Amino acid sequence: LALCCLLFIQMDSLTKLCVFIVSVKMAVQRENISDLTTERKILIKERKMMEVQSQDNDKEVSLLPAFTSYLMEPGCYTCPDDWILFRQKCYLFYDEPAPWKTWEQSRRFCQKNSSDLVVIDDLQEQKFISKHIKYYHSEHNGYWLGLQNVNYNWTWLDGRIDTLGFWAKDLPYTPGSKVRVLPERNPTNSWKQGMTGFLNKFICESDARKIPPY
Repeated sequence: LALCCLLFIQMDSLTKLCVFIVSVKMAVQRENISDLTTERKILIKERKMMEVQSQDNDKEVSLLPAFTSYLMEPGCYTCPDDWILFRQKCYLFYDEPAPWKTWEQSRRFCQKNSSDLVVIDDLQEQKFISKHIKYYHSEHNGYWLGLQNVNYNWTWLDGRIDTLGFWAKDLPYTPGSKVRVLPERNPTNSWKQGMTGFLNKFICESDARKIPPY
């Protein structure tokens, strides 16, 4: 009987030990399952992020031809060194020291550089020019324009009769058949006629070169 009791006690202890071992294993398995679930969630999140990044990259690639096309649209033009680009035109503001040039000399200089004295089309262009000319020597000196008196009409070199009339009305009258623009004045009050032999700086204008597509 004592032996049976001893065996019963040992079996009970063994059962408890087995139950403990099983519970530990189950706890470990649950922890492993939890870790795997967490890792799976992380992998799913990373995959979604990669898919979004891939979509963004695809969008950028798809937009590249359109962007390249935009760069090649009208408006992409270039000018020679020392010339300034404005509205598909190139401008050279002659700024060398004296002696300067007569109207005819100025025009020949421009023509040798594949251009001509500037022809002003509107107030916006006039403001652009006024912004880039500088005072020099005296208040009477300016920059020759491609504007002259032809048959009693102020006529641009392209044949158009002037309709802008940005004359410096507050200055005394001076004779002459050529026109210069004076710096440091209101753009709408800055033209002055002068004799063709008067020495001034000048402005050349030419068509800008369009950048060819790739």
